Amino acid sequence: MRIWAGVLFACSAPLTFLVKPRLPYSANTHVKPFNMRYVTSKSFVLHQVANIIQATGYFLPGIYLPSYARTVFGASTFLSALTLILVNITATIGLVIMGSLSDKLRVTTCTIISAMGAAISALLIWGFAASLPVLYVFCIFYGLFAGSWTSIWPGIMKEVSESGGNGGHGHVDPVMVYGHLCIGRGIGNVISGPLSGALVMGMPWRGQAVAGYGSGYGILILYTGLTGLLSGINFLLNREPRRIRLE
Repeated sequence: MRIWAGVLFACSAPLTFLVKPRLPYSANTHVKPFNMRYVTSKSFVLHQVANIIQATGYFLPGIYLPSYARTVFGASTFLSALTLILVNITATIGLVIMGSLSDKLRVTTCTIISAMGAAISALLIWGFAASLPVLYVFCIFYGLFAGSWTSIWPGIMKEVSESGGNGGHGHVDPVMVYGHLCIGRGIGNVISGPLSGALVMGMPWRGQAVAGYGSGYGILILYTGLTGLLSGINFLLNREPRRIRLE
């Protein structure tokens, strides 16, 4: 792991000099006061709640997919590890695609795309997978949709920053928004560890349901799909309060 970390650093560090900023540098630098009032805004709260919910479920397949493939389908060591390889490869592709979409579509639209793709892949494909190839199909779709979540963050940063001034929260530093999103994802990641153990304890539903739901991992599959679906909760930002006209 240390050698691999060194290889990654040596290969990626020189590339940072080629990264260009999305916006040109300003000739005049204005120091803005430190402000975190935006954390109470409706826009940020809904995005952060969706972010934490998504994180609690996103990491669960990565924990159990290899052992699932081995115990349920009798896969070899390599074929079991291939589940994670497919998730990681397709997540990289999904990040690029979603990053492009986030420049063209609303943030809520992007989150719904990710949420629906993650939910369908977990609840339908993984839940009803009766063979190893179908499980690989799940890994591909799950990586594409659920793995692309963090590419939506720049859109969230922009939206929260712009809504800060309009909502009376003052100037909002997008970097601070990014930091809080990282904290939220970290919280979800930490929660997912002990939570996953509790979900598979005693192998619930084993032999009592079909396909993946009856494998002993059924509740874990269900939780993964539901958290993926609930990560689209910020569609509520598009809902405007109805005005009742009094005659």
